[in-house]
Amino acid sequence: MQSLIVYDSLYGNTQKIAEAVGGDMDGEARVVSVGEADLAGLKDINFLVVGSPTHGGRPTQALQKFLQNMPENSLKNIKVAAFDTRVLASEQGFWPRLFVNTIGYAAPKIARNLQSKGGILVVEPEGFIVEGKEGPLKKGELERASEWAKKICKEAQA
Repeated sequence: MQSLIVYDSLYGNTQKIAEAVGGDMDGEARVVSVGEADLAGLKDINFLVVGSPTHGGRPTQALQKFLQNMPENSLKNIKVAAFDTRVLASEQGFWPRLFVNTIGYAAPKIARNLQSKGGILVVEPEGFIVEGKEGPLKKGELERASEWAKKICKEAQA
């Protein structure tokens, strides 16, 4: 399976998750930052995983631009998955928790965008937890990312 993992990362946490996912994908997996991603290369893959930090309930601007620039149906017959890094709403104060509960996280928005380009979503969007705005990742999240990658591969082959 030819996989591409595209991510944006501001403090390195999302990059670490992307690398953990890429390390446990079946077959050949390339992990690239959104600035290095080539839309023309999408035709050469079987699987696309996209991840971003959550900022204001959305992916980063760079990742949003990448998704917007994807041609219609460019992901037809390509299996896809989406993830984000986020703080836990339940660990925030009342107003931040209300804000997060109202606007949500980046991963579901990424997944909808991938599906709108023809992608076949094989697992529900996933969120990986950071402690505070800049991190670090919560203990056990890299291991959870590896397990998520294995689940993706299993579902993609089903």
